[in-house]
Amino acid sequence: MIESNNNYPVSLKIDYSEKLNRLTSFFRVFMVIPIWIILILLNNGILFIPTLLMILFRKKYPKWWFDWNVSIIKFCFRIFSYLILLRDEYPSTDQDQGVHIEIAYPDVKKELKGGMPLVKWFLAIPHFFILKFLYFVLYICTIIAWFSILFTGTYPKGMFDFVTGVMRWSLRVAAYSFLLTTDKYPPFSLYE
Repeated sequence: MIESNNNYPVSLKIDYSEKLNRLTSFFRVFMVIPIWIILILLNNGILFIPTLLMILFRKKYPKWWFDWNVSIIKFCFRIFSYLILLRDEYPSTDQDQGVHIEIAYPDVKKELKGGMPLVKWFLAIPHFFILKFLYFVLYICTIIAWFSILFTGTYPKGMFDFVTGVMRWSLRVAAYSFLLTTDKYPPFSLYE
C-alpha cells in the first residue's frame, strides 16, 4: 500500500508526465467518448446498493465484490485522469497506467459498524459541498492546462498537484460514503 501521513486506508498517486502529446490533448474530449460509454454501461449504481445490503444484512464484504468495486473505481479514475489531461495513455480497462489507487480491504465485523452504511452519505455532505467548489476550480485548472499543453507540451506542476489532490480527496469520500470500505471519516485535505 502507498504510505500516507494520516494512515487513511485509501490512497491515490498519479505519475507526473514531463511531456504530453499536444495533438491528443487537443482532441481529448472526443477521444474519451468510446471508453466513457463503457464506463457508463458498467456503473449504474452497482457499487453502492449491493455493498450496502451485504454489509447490513450479512455483515460481509465479499473479497470478489470488493475487488470488482475497486477495479471499477480505478477504471473511473484512469478515464477521468485522461479526460482532464493528467495522463496521455488511453485508459486501460485493467492496467494502472500511472494512476495508482490503493484501498484497504475491510474486516467488516471488526472495522465497520452496523448501521453506518445507512448514514455515511449524509455524514459526507460537508465534503460534497467543498468538493463541488474544488471541482469547479479543477475544471478551470484543466482549461488552463489544456492551453499550456498546446503551447508548451507540459502540464504546470502546481496545477497538476492541486488537481491530483482534489481527486485524492474525492476518492477518500467515495470510499467512505459509497464503496463503504472504511468507517474512518475522510480528512479535509488534498494531501496524502
